[in-house]
Amino acid sequence: MYRGFALRRAAQTDARFLGDMLVEAANWRAGGVRPRHEVLTSPEHRRYLAGWKRMSDDGLVATGEDDAPVGAAWYRVLPQNAPGFGFVGAAVPELIIGVHPLWRARGVGRSLLRGIVQLAGTEGHARISLSVERDNFARNLYRAEGFAVVGEGAIRDTMVRGTL
Repeated sequence: MYRGFALRRAAQTDARFLGDMLVEAANWRAGGVRPRHEVLTSPEHRRYLAGWKRMSDDGLVATGEDDAPVGAAWYRVLPQNAPGFGFVGAAVPELIIGVHPLWRARGVGRSLLRGIVQLAGTEGHARISLSVERDNFARNLYRAEGFAVVGEGAIRDTMVRGTL
């Protein structure tokens, strides 16, 4: 147990909560208002959850003292013909992370990030990627945890970290 929360492996039954965290990630700005159904049905976001949990999928869920989920980090290995925002290669898993707003700035995101990097390494992945909008404060966390920019887009960058 960390500061009021614990981490556990994500299960197939966590799909709905991962959807909630995908919506949080898409609406990271204060006052973000993209409705859940809009985020989850958009092709660019749907690929991060459709058919969860495939053999190549893995993740962690942070739970509060009452075991209610408060954040999640998971990865998917996406094909070259259906890449995600942070795609760098067919064998490199792409990370998605979301934390409930009430649990932000309490170490949940950093713990999830460190845990998912470690998990990816134990599952044989030498690198892990993500995409982050340039003005997202989480970018500083990713840099502090060893992620480096490998691709720049109009508003978002692709970052990669070696896991070993």
